[in-house]
Amino acid sequence: MTGRVLEIRRIDAPMEGALADFFETLERAGDYSVFHPHPLTAQQAGVIAHRIGQDLYYAATADGEILGYGMLRGWDEGYAVPSLGLAVAPHCRGRGLGRLLMDFLHEAARIRGASQVRLKVYAHNARAVALYRRLGYRFSDAGAGWLLGVLALEPGTDQ
Repeated sequence: MTGRVLEIRRIDAPMEGALADFFETLERAGDYSVFHPHPLTAQQAGVIAHRIGQDLYYAATADGEILGYGMLRGWDEGYAVPSLGLAVAPHCRGRGLGRLLMDFLHEAARIRGASQVRLKVYAHNARAVALYRRLGYRFSDAGAGWLLGVLALEPGTDQ
């Protein structure tokens, strides 16, 4: 019996169509209300797939289908602490894929030399907040219903 093979890959030009499909899936599911670091459009998928810079964009894929999407942004603007963003396809939630992508993104940030990562999440997004707390994020109120989470990547790093 053969099964699908899960990969985490840096997003590149050949993935543009799959990323546009993924964004459309999120948009149809209403996820833009809680995940909107950028427009979830085919045009934005093209920008990401063809971009050059220090920021990192990854996808968890199986047989060419994007199941999860993660990013570390802010290096292009000169920030030492990148902002992390994550989305998982609705039909893949609750299976640990979000945790896997988070662990991967944390390691990618460590390798890049970051001592911390940050993220913003809506306080009412209980599932995401619970995951981030389990991973060790510390939260402060960022106003307007947002929480700002910070995770130290190296032992002894202040948050």
